[in-house]
Amino acid sequence: MDLHEAQAYFQSSLHEVSHAFQKVPGSAVLIRYIQSSYQNDPIRSAIELVLVIFFVRYILSPSYPTHGPNYVKLREDEIDELVKEWEPEPLVAPQTTFEETESERQPMIVGPTGPKVKLSNGKTAINLASYNFYNLNASESIKEKAIQTLRTYGVGPCGPPQFYGTQDVHMNTEHDIAVFLGTQNSIVYSHAFSTISSVIPTFCKRGDVIVADKMVNYSIRKGLEASRSIIKWYEHNDMEDLEQVMKKVVEEQAKKKILTRRFIVTEGLFEMVGDCSNLPKLVELKEKYKFRIALDETWSFGVLGHNGRGLTEAQNVDSEAVDMIIGSLAGPLCAAGGFCAGSKDVVRHQRINAASYTYSAALPAMAAVTASETLNVLQCNPDILIQCRENIRAMRAQLDPRSDWVQCTSDPENPVMLLVFKPEVVSSRRLSNEDQERLFLDVADEALANGVLVTRLKSVLLNGSIGTEDINIKPALKVCITSGLSKKEIEKAGVTIRHAITKIMTRKPNRQSTLAA
Repeated sequence: MDLHEAQAYFQSSLHEVSHAFQKVPGSAVLIRYIQSSYQNDPIRSAIELVLVIFFVRYILSPSYPTHGPNYVKLREDEIDELVKEWEPEPLVAPQTTFEETESERQPMIVGPTGPKVKLSNGKTAINLASYNFYNLNASESIKEKAIQTLRTYGVGPCGPPQFYGTQDVHMNTEHDIAVFLGTQNSIVYSHAFSTISSVIPTFCKRGDVIVADKMVNYSIRKGLEASRSIIKWYEHNDMEDLEQVMKKVVEEQAKKKILTRRFIVTEGLFEMVGDCSNLPKLVELKEKYKFRIALDETWSFGVLGHNGRGLTEAQNVDSEAVDMIIGSLAGPLCAAGGFCAGSKDVVRHQRINAASYTYSAALPAMAAVTASETLNVLQCNPDILIQCRENIRAMRAQLDPRSDWVQCTSDPENPVMLLVFKPEVVSSRRLSNEDQERLFLDVADEALANGVLVTRLKSVLLNGSIGTEDINIKPALKVCITSGLSKKEIEKAGVTIRHAITKIMTRKPNRQSTLAA
């Protein structure tokens, strides 16, 4: 083929391609754009052509490196040797001697729980070791409603929320919670523990700043870890120290000329101590330094306030002044799951971003209906809260002022009474935390032998978690009050617990050392 024939073939091929391209819809518009662009600015056309070529090459190129891997190739015998030497870490740490002893001595309840329970040894005991503060699990109307829901909806939705897991009862419960608290909206989670540990990383990301109380519970700490945010700690319930930390954060960001999301994370009633936060001061500092508040009311919702609305009602704070109110539907409400209440935007953001909401099955319909029913009981019958608080006062009168060994660190209206050894007792006897835990375990056994079931505060999970390096969580005896018992029964149980403490603390040293060993 000579040069003339090659030119003719190229022109005919170009004509065919041009003719085929003109048949494509919109080709005429593209041709006119290229012609006008080249006439007005040929450099621009060249740059656009380069970008198009780069885009096509980027799309067609593989997403993994095509060159050889840069690592040492091992022989088969070396691989086998490494496999034999590898030892996987256990999923659960082995039990200590103390934990094994506690497991062996742990009582077992036979049948339903209530103010009085039957144990596996055939004895009956007063139950002061459960969160059934108002004995709502014995309500026949709530039981009947739960049974009807079970027959209508089945055991569980078997699907995630926002897909086929959300049912009308879930929407009704969310509406009931929002109305009860006075917020714009709320969202219901299927698990109480994972609610706060999911809400925190939903709103806080890497680079954001979280200022948290040093005594927050384990689920909050897991949320702080998952958020990967910058964590600042302030002394427990010390508002002056909190303000200093917040002021320092604001000044540092002003110097660096950066602006991130800033949160205060705390509890309404503290699980590890039992006291409550100063919410009016928290709101004041929040507005002064432009922070947001995430308030965990797991232990205060259904407990504090005239109708059990929590810390906002107890301390007369507008619920909308708190950005996020997180709570539990278990415990006093005798249901399951958790919730987060706040503005419509706060709730809407969680429906597509909260891990434990989108990647978990929805709350069983029976639990949702039970939560709505118990909320209705708290609204219509606040007398059960009054009865529970009278029993709290009766128990405190038998323990805190009369005992020479322990004192109560809980709020006067907190039905979970935490009894810790007095500082002079700890110092005079040189008791370590392990010694105190062993003594409280013996106290619980002695009380049970006399017909009163109590337990102790479990703080072993906090060991090694974020922010626990410089805090001292005191071992405590946990006494849970219920309105299902009369005042005389509570007083009698209080006397039994006080005598059990006295007996354990005044027993012979040789016996104590033998049991401790």
